[in-house]
Amino acid sequence: MKIDDDLITYLGELSRLELGADERGTLAHDLGDILGYVDKLNELDTAGAPEMTHPFSAVNRFRDDVQTNSDRRGEMLANAPERKGDYYKVFKTVEE
Repeated sequence: MKIDDDLITYLGELSRLELGADERGTLAHDLGDILGYVDKLNELDTAGAPEMTHPFSAVNRFRDDVQTNSDRRGEMLANAPERKGDYYKVFKTVEE
């Protein structure tokens, strides 16, 4: 694919970038390098390679969610700087 000034102008409009003349030249060169690298990758024989979405075979190591019905309100309220009964006491944030 040839990277010409019309393509650079079109990409600039799509991305809403204001490109100067020197930036257009740099962008055209960089895009040419990227597309050349992609063409080089297309030359590789991937016939026996497995399909993958990630290069590592790691799995999530999340614990199972276990529902408990314990009442730990007293433990949680023990850390409150101020409380009113069984509730946290906080500053008033909304004016009436």
